[in-house]
Amino acid sequence: METPVPVIDLQDFPAQTRKLIEACEEWGCFRVINHGEILPASLMSEMKKVVKSLFDLPVEIKRRNEHVLPGSGYVSPTPTNPLYEAFGLYDMSSPQDVEAFCTDLDASPHQRETIVKYAKAVNELMREIGRKLGEGMGLKSGDLFEEWPCQFRINKYHFAPENVGCSGVQIHTDSGFLTVLQEDESVGGLEIMNKSGDFVAVDPCPGTLLLNLGDMAAVWSNGRFCNVRHRVMCKEAAIRVSIASFLLGPREAAIETPLQLLGSDRLPLYAPTTYEDLRKLRQVNNMHAGEVLDLLRADA
Repeated sequence: METPVPVIDLQDFPAQTRKLIEACEEWGCFRVINHGEILPASLMSEMKKVVKSLFDLPVEIKRRNEHVLPGSGYVSPTPTNPLYEAFGLYDMSSPQDVEAFCTDLDASPHQRETIVKYAKAVNELMREIGRKLGEGMGLKSGDLFEEWPCQFRINKYHFAPENVGCSGVQIHTDSGFLTVLQEDESVGGLEIMNKSGDFVAVDPCPGTLLLNLGDMAAVWSNGRFCNVRHRVMCKEAAIRVSIASFLLGPREAAIETPLQLLGSDRLPLYAPTTYEDLRKLRQVNNMHAGEVLDLLRADA
């Protein structure tokens, strides 16, 4: 498999532990294979069909998908961003929220069943990755992401011939801890920034998942984990659909670096913060590409 980012085999642990941690430190991004016991390819394929059908709904039904946080509900194409359309669900780890999302969009029994199964599987996968990250960093085994909300976004890019070479999504980091992305199987466009500051194209790889770390992961790891900058470019005139799940952070408690991850001076790089405070700080200061970490430094 040719890919610029590390490939992590979920069926090869603990042998893959060091590779996983190095991927988090050097890239902030990795591809996962052999995840079928948790999230099978058949469910991924069925979910993609459901997602595409949701975008075909009448606009008046789409708009029932309301925002809990800014940008967490339905986003229609606008004059300033005509290429992008999306649905959202604030917490796919909540069965009540998932059911409400399905009800608002008049989901059929089959669509509802697929969405519920997918939400459960993605959350299980995130917990499994969390356990492996914690163990790899020398922490006691346990559920690193217990009761953390997981935001769900399904994205559609309406790329036309005149858009080739343009940006579909500007350079940014994710504000949460961990993102699980089910890419479009055939239409690329995602690019990530390496540590040299160069953008590297990440081409689709059907049947796999792409995971990346965000700002909250950098805070938690005391700067060891990379909150990878990325963007989406229009490479061809085609419809591009992706499914993203964002593990945000604790609901109310502040996230801080565990004592075991501090250096010899035992001083954290960043002040403890909640996800909501970090998100607001990004918005107020119009910081979307990781700059907010400078404001969170403990010595700032």
